[in-house]
Amino acid sequence: MILDGIVNWLDRLRLQLSRHDALLILSVLGLICGVVAGIAIALFRLLVESSQSAMLPDGGVENYETLPPLLRFALPVIGGLLLGLIFLRFSKGLYVLGIPRVMERLVYHQGHLSLRGFLLQFFGAAIAIITGHSVGREGPHVFLGAACGSLLGQYLSLPNNSIRTLVGCGVAAGISASFDTPLAGVIFALEVVMMEYTLVSFIPIMLAAVSAHNVSLMLFDGERAFDIAIIQLGSLHELVFILLLGLAAGSASAAYVHLIQLFSDKTQKMAFWIRNALAGVLIGLCALAVPEVMGIGYDTVNQILLGELGLNLLVILVFAKILATAASIGLGIPGGTIGPALFIGAAVGGIIAPLPGLVFEGQVSDPGVYVLIGMGAVMGAALQAPLAALTAVIELTHSPEIIMPGMLAIVIANLVSSELFGKSSMFHTLLEATGLNYHTDPVMQSLRRTGAAGFMNRNFVQVGPYLSRDSAKLIFDQNPEWILIKGAEEEMALMPGVDLLRNLEQQEKDELDLFSIPATRYELAPLPMQATLQEALEKLDGGSAEALYIEWFDQAHYWRIQGILTRAQIESAYRF
Repeated sequence: MILDGIVNWLDRLRLQLSRHDALLILSVLGLICGVVAGIAIALFRLLVESSQSAMLPDGGVENYETLPPLLRFALPVIGGLLLGLIFLRFSKGLYVLGIPRVMERLVYHQGHLSLRGFLLQFFGAAIAIITGHSVGREGPHVFLGAACGSLLGQYLSLPNNSIRTLVGCGVAAGISASFDTPLAGVIFALEVVMMEYTLVSFIPIMLAAVSAHNVSLMLFDGERAFDIAIIQLGSLHELVFILLLGLAAGSASAAYVHLIQLFSDKTQKMAFWIRNALAGVLIGLCALAVPEVMGIGYDTVNQILLGELGLNLLVILVFAKILATAASIGLGIPGGTIGPALFIGAAVGGIIAPLPGLVFEGQVSDPGVYVLIGMGAVMGAALQAPLAALTAVIELTHSPEIIMPGMLAIVIANLVSSELFGKSSMFHTLLEATGLNYHTDPVMQSLRRTGAAGFMNRNFVQVGPYLSRDSAKLIFDQNPEWILIKGAEEEMALMPGVDLLRNLEQQEKDELDLFSIPATRYELAPLPMQATLQEALEKLDGGSAEALYIEWFDQAHYWRIQGILTRAQIESAYRF
């Protein structure tokens, strides 16, 4: 009895979640998703950092610069070969991971991510970072968080519109746990991945970001990604250098995106394991000359923030990091692109930082100001996500004074990359390079947010193909809007109730053949109860059916038709 009660409660819960306004339940699920995603991301970080501490000299995380030249070359090569073998054996055609994969699954597969993808991303990205490939951890964090949300929703058999929201919760949790920037995680999830701002998604995503942030704080004792001292801002006269920084960051971002696209396009026909091995060789060669490009590079970013690197080295780092990351990502290494974008932006900012002191007398902005704004500018331009980048910079500095110069540089960088050089978001570029198109529009976004079960019509009666007049009169005591006719060999049709009533009044036959009487009849096709209105519309557009019937378990746990959905109902749902 208790088990039956739980099952019935879950069925009612699923039906409620199929509507667009199930805010309270989604908020609880978002909170749970954030905790689960935060734990998964923490385990990933612990695996990477403990492996680096055990392997690298002096127990330092990312201390690749102290490795002998031969090891600096050999380590990425070994990593590339190992990744190639793992994907050859276990991927079963799944080669695109990270944030692009999450976006593609949201648009075309209702946010359904697999356990296989989770494991490939977890261990693949860990191997890539540990062996010194020039990739970031934020993309893998986002994928792991999104996969946690998706798998949780699939395990509970939730409607697909709710699974989409849980994926967004996981995305926000990934960014929040990476930088300890929960608000930036929320903005990133809504601006970059889900591309929508609605109350029903906003609050669960906020709760997920906060809960993942707290998990990170508890497990890592508040350890921050960057060592940011007190920021000293100068005068408004320096805005000309902020403008210059925006131009330089936009140009660097365009080169970054273009080179990734070039590597991906030129090697797409190669076997995946060969591409991974080639990436290892190229990174090894880069590491021989510039070891700072190995790994995520946050130790080098911290040195730039503190002004410890010379101008010549910073210029070299910009070009070397762009080349190394483009080789890694473009050749299929399962890592992230946000961390390298921050590295490149920091180096660009470090190059611009000394210039105000050469022009203006007296107090000028702290070099860290230019470094941080450069990080936000390259990130915002590469991802075409200015609001998420600006929010990240504000949260990292805890300084509202950085908003105005940061906004100026980020907007200029976005315009330079998109309008001057014609570059789109890096994630869209990666999807297109692998043959996966990415398209969305407001109508589809609205339909994805609502489950089909939330708008199905339950005012129907299911009958056989032959119906006596007495039975028909009893049926009309229920005042049904639709008559669902189920014949032999799964032959089905849908008839308006008024058509059957008219035939009863016009004909004197004792028995009516519902498949032959003059009436409007719609061909039917099945639709799972978890489906969204978008899936329902695509089913109607892609087949011969004119209406859909929605199946789910009844209280006795038998499959039963629960409702009817027509094209007119879908259109009314969008207008509503």
